[in-house]
Amino acid sequence: KDSRTAANKWLHQFGNPYRAVGFDHDGKVAINLGGYGTPETFIIDQQGIIRYKPIGPITEDVWHTEIYPEIKQLENR
Repeated sequence: KDSRTAANKWLHQFGNPYRAVGFDHDGKVAINLGGYGTPETFIIDQQGIIRYKPIGPITEDVWHTEIYPEIKQLENR
């Protein structure tokens, strides 16, 4: 729910680790994706299909046990 300016400022200040960043001006995309609060992470395949949606913050443990294995599985399809 940040403004585009605030989001860009934050990404510039702390670094942008993302391949792509979208902006949901009126919040409808978040609702349609089942979003309900931050932080939210989506793993999306090359066809644009959401394949995995971990809930909560991405800790090192979550990265190693959930996120990374999902990404590797998608890479091997």
